[in-house]
Amino acid sequence: MNQPGAFPTSVLNVVDHPLVAHKITLLRSVDTGPAEFRSLCQEVTLLIAYEALRDLPTTETTVTTPITDTVSQELAGLAPAVVGILRAGLVMVDAILTLVPQARVGHLGMYRDPETHQPVSYYNKLPINIDQREVLLVDPMLATGGSAVAAIDALVEAGCTRVRLLSILGCPEGVSAVHSAHPNVPITLAALDERLNDNAYIVPGLGDAGDRIYGTL
Repeated sequence: MNQPGAFPTSVLNVVDHPLVAHKITLLRSVDTGPAEFRSLCQEVTLLIAYEALRDLPTTETTVTTPITDTVSQELAGLAPAVVGILRAGLVMVDAILTLVPQARVGHLGMYRDPETHQPVSYYNKLPINIDQREVLLVDPMLATGGSAVAAIDALVEAGCTRVRLLSILGCPEGVSAVHSAHPNVPITLAALDERLNDNAYIVPGLGDAGDRIYGTL
């Protein structure tokens, strides 16, 4: 049985796969419209979530096949929780639910103050017993890391001890911010970009993920 345990310090996994790289290229392009952008975000999420959820705890069970009884594995404990940072995280939540349909869903609403670039919280709705669940926090962009840190703070305040962060794009500044505040939270990315610019956007990046997902440019 795969038992839950402490994550190693400062875990970062950038998924190295040709399909992921190809879809990231399409996401970056200014010629990719909202419908295709949403679809690509979901496809990338599916590909990298496989890695982010690799060590979910399992337990043995007996199942009857058309041939015989056999011992197999199933997820242990309460259903995992997937928590999306609004609004862009919603597109990733939908993708995760195709992998783990029994997952419980939570939402954390935050927006970035245009002057300070700091997160402002406006909504918090989490599943019951989230403190007893494996939690996957999702947001397409890990830029300054401010929203991710604030979201993890909220989850820790709710009693969560097993939190993972899944983003499509990240940068060194965002990774450092998360690991400075929460060194035991593993981060899984599809790509790690160069840096932030003066407006706190990831370079080369793909622009504002929320605007591109919902066509609000």
